[in-house]
Amino acid sequence: GRQHCSVISAAVPWEQSREYFYNLAKRRISQDAYVSQLKAADSTLSTAAALDILKSMCSADWEDNTAISSFYTDSAAEIAAKIASVKKESIQSKIDALNAQLGEL
Repeated sequence: GRQHCSVISAAVPWEQSREYFYNLAKRRISQDAYVSQLKAADSTLSTAAALDILKSMCSADWEDNTAISSFYTDSAAEIAAKIASVKKESIQSKIDALNAQLGEL
């Protein structure tokens, strides 16, 4: 059978709905952009693995859209450095694999 995952975490009061969905959208736009950049830097990364990298860099409550959105804004330079590091490691891994293949010839 089909399993259902919990998508709705809590009811949002109408008075706070605009702010809630604004912060959710802001977070997801930034998060999706960073996940895409990480996956482009290392083609072996899954979406979940890219999210794990971002989670490991963040000390804020992962369920707090406002805090995570602020983290993405405030830590843009650190995240960019991490993306560059992931890309460098990926390239080095490819070079090592090619060198190993060359040694077998």
